[in-house]
Amino acid sequence: MNLIKHITILLFILTTSIVSAQVKFEAKVSKQKLGVNERLRVDFEMNQDGDNFNPPSFSGFTVVGGPNQSVSNSWINGVRSYKKTYSYFLAPKQRGNFTISQATITIKGENFKTTPVKVIVTGAVDIPKDPNDPTYLASENIHLVAEVSKSNPYLNEAITVVYKLYVSPKIAVDNWNEIDSPRYNDFWSQAINTQGQKVQNGTYNGEDYRYLVLRKAVLYPQKTGKLNIEPLSLNIALRVPSKRRDIFGSLLMTRVNKTVSAGNKSIQVKPLPEAGKPVDFTGAVGDFSFDVVASKTELDASESLQLKVSARGNGNLKLFKLPKISLPSSLEVYEPEHKEDVNTNLSGMKGSISDSYTVVPQYKGKYPIPSISFSYFDLKTATYKRLSSDEIVINVLNGPSNSTNANEGSTVSNNNKQAVVLNSDQFAFIKTKTEFSTIKPNYFFKTNLFWNLLLLPFLAIPLAIAIRKKKASRDADVYGNRIRKADKLARKYLSHAKKSLGKKEAFYIALEKALHNYLKAKLHIETNDLSKDKINSLLKEKQVDDEVIKSFGGILENCELARYTPIDIATMQEDYGKAAKTISLIDKQAR
Repeated sequence: MNLIKHITILLFILTTSIVSAQVKFEAKVSKQKLGVNERLRVDFEMNQDGDNFNPPSFSGFTVVGGPNQSVSNSWINGVRSYKKTYSYFLAPKQRGNFTISQATITIKGENFKTTPVKVIVTGAVDIPKDPNDPTYLASENIHLVAEVSKSNPYLNEAITVVYKLYVSPKIAVDNWNEIDSPRYNDFWSQAINTQGQKVQNGTYNGEDYRYLVLRKAVLYPQKTGKLNIEPLSLNIALRVPSKRRDIFGSLLMTRVNKTVSAGNKSIQVKPLPEAGKPVDFTGAVGDFSFDVVASKTELDASESLQLKVSARGNGNLKLFKLPKISLPSSLEVYEPEHKEDVNTNLSGMKGSISDSYTVVPQYKGKYPIPSISFSYFDLKTATYKRLSSDEIVINVLNGPSNSTNANEGSTVSNNNKQAVVLNSDQFAFIKTKTEFSTIKPNYFFKTNLFWNLLLLPFLAIPLAIAIRKKKASRDADVYGNRIRKADKLARKYLSHAKKSLGKKEAFYIALEKALHNYLKAKLHIETNDLSKDKINSLLKEKQVDDEVIKSFGGILENCELARYTPIDIATMQEDYGKAAKTISLIDKQAR
């Protein structure tokens, strides 16, 4: 009977140890049904520490916060309980049924996966207007606005869109990042530089606000009808006042992450009128002047001149073509060189465009270049206008006579214009470099280079001896090598934390992970076995100074506290320096 009792107790102990050692890794959601204007929290919990955590893609959602990492250790009746959690905050992109797919992690060399979780996203729901709710306070005191200069422009008429972020004096903004940038489909667009913009005072819905101009863009609609201007969306970290007060009576601030959007803007683009539209109209819209200028009007045959056709003014200068010139057949003309000197600001494009033709007369005589015209749509009068150039006469003074040209007189027709035939011998460039070769051959034997190369190996011997002595001296410096090794080790473990400086949560997660990984490598233990007392005892066994042990524990405490308190970049840099110094000291002192 006693034997059966002992066997039963032994089986119970074995079963309990197996259950306690069982790994749990699961996904939990704050709600399984939410509105498209609500937020979803997803927690990935595990009862043992692991490595290589990979979250799912969160298809159908935008990650607006996280990952936030939390760790808890507790001892109840001598039994240790451990829990580590990665938390994400998600914003739905649209209605529908979605699945939070599997996350993966490696624990004790084995891979574990969570079970997929289904979530239903409905239409927008009414959020209770609780004046004590930080989310409600944030939504009522911060606004992102897109201001469009004109809602019914003509085709190819410039409009501007300016994005302004209005913030109430009641709250404070820590930082923001774009989660969705507008794409201006069906528009020619040009972004205007907004760097150096300062916060300004203004009003929003009759109340005093501060605002900052985030983006400016000039748009030229390329289609008629109703066009959509996509919204700009931001994820903003801000602080709102709470009902709690500190020991001095001042209101405490609560940190909130808020997603704001400028909303879709629609404009109705009018087509250009068909009445009075010139046949040669190429799409120019604005206010322009037009010129045709020749670099010279008198020259000899086979000399060249430049004929420049240009338009100047305000309008869609980059979006239309200049008219072509018509020349007599006895003038040889080359493809034009197109140039643009255009600046774009909030009023649109301003400057000039030009086509420069190279013209070469072949025969003696006078050649008139007829007037050409340029048509554009004037926005001020909403009518089409035509500009014409003056006639230019090219006088070729010397050169062979052309019987065809003599019979034609000064006929301007270009219908039988001959094709341009390029001759590689027609224009010869001046050579600036020679390719002469010496008559007398040069020999390498007994030259200065010969003797230098011969002596080089002998000169290298003392240098090699000096380098070898230096290396031997460095290898003999045991203390110095240990310091260099420790500093290199600190840089290795803290490299990821250094890259995250300025991003509070990512930095302290990386810093804490670096410290844990260092302990795993140095003390040969698993991080899920770590506690403050155990770390202290192990480091004392390694003969590490008490001050260094205390500094190491202080850094771990800072990593925990930093998740709940505002931290500036100076504090992050200070904690990074302390961590690097502490790792180096432990590595030098540990036996």
